[in-house]
Amino acid sequence: MEAAATLAAGGLTVTVMEKTDHLGGHLADWYHLFPDRRPGREVLQLLTKRVQEGASVLLNCDVTDIERNKEGFVIHTRQHPPVEAQALLVATGFDLFEVRKKEEYGYGIYDNIITSAELEKMLSGGQPLLTTRGTVPRRVGFVHCVGSRDAKAGNLYCSRVCCITAVKQAIEIRERLPQAEVFSFYMDLRMYGMGFEELYKEAQEKWAVNFIRGRLSEAFENQDGTLMLKVEDTLTARPLRMNVDLLVLMAGMVPSAGTKEISRMLGLELEESRFIRPRDRHMSPNRTNIPGVFIAGSCTAPMSVADTIADARGAAVEIMTSPPAPLLERRGEKGVRS
Repeated sequence: MEAAATLAAGGLTVTVMEKTDHLGGHLADWYHLFPDRRPGREVLQLLTKRVQEGASVLLNCDVTDIERNKEGFVIHTRQHPPVEAQALLVATGFDLFEVRKKEEYGYGIYDNIITSAELEKMLSGGQPLLTTRGTVPRRVGFVHCVGSRDAKAGNLYCSRVCCITAVKQAIEIRERLPQAEVFSFYMDLRMYGMGFEELYKEAQEKWAVNFIRGRLSEAFENQDGTLMLKVEDTLTARPLRMNVDLLVLMAGMVPSAGTKEISRMLGLELEESRFIRPRDRHMSPNRTNIPGVFIAGSCTAPMSVADTIADARGAAVEIMTSPPAPLLERRGEKGVRS
């Protein structure tokens, strides 16, 4: 959305091809953004206004094929006529790790085990935070790095935003449920951005969130419906057992299904992580191995909202200052196969 608005403001004709029935992607589900806890819908409204002022938007747009012509590219979809373009910007984002793959965590097996995305929707919608028994949780647990930094899950990378999301959500739980105890089980706390470390300290000092360096080995349900957690406390090298009423799994980012499909159509190179590989991560982070095809946002790596917006602006500059794809191909660079 940010890239489209920037390109349109620069005088280019821009078409946004959105797979779903609304703009906004994951941002549409965010309650508050970190670290200042700005309402996510406020940023979404600003982005939407800018896009609608300058770009054409096609919703429910499933791309079925992309081919090369003399002018650049032709994008075919199921629902709309073909779209011709001299440059393509891939912004297919991310999906959340399927936490059911971690059976030891009990998601989908026991009640009162939810993902961070599900909690965010509950907070955003103003839903009461209750257990499936209709009771107010007295003890809430957060588990970091679910599907990230996990060789068994096939994801060795850090998803960058899980730790700060857990910190933010732990504070919001304490605000909603001041009598509840909150425990956060982490591998390493990675506070990447400005203001992140301060929010982490606020969570401890003002909101009394308990941070325990430990790995969850198993979660199972007690007869009374509470959850028993088996944790290895890695600081003391001792096992720990704890009952909680609600368990939140911080699901990491993985390349989206759309990223995989568009990469196949275009012949884009992928990293070992399965995210799209930039031509040069330092000097050309928004270019790909295919002339005229650019990338932005979390189709290239896990990113926060702020980092995604900055990356999108960089991609827009790359597009505006690059020759059209046909000219690049005449110079001898390899193009997309028809």
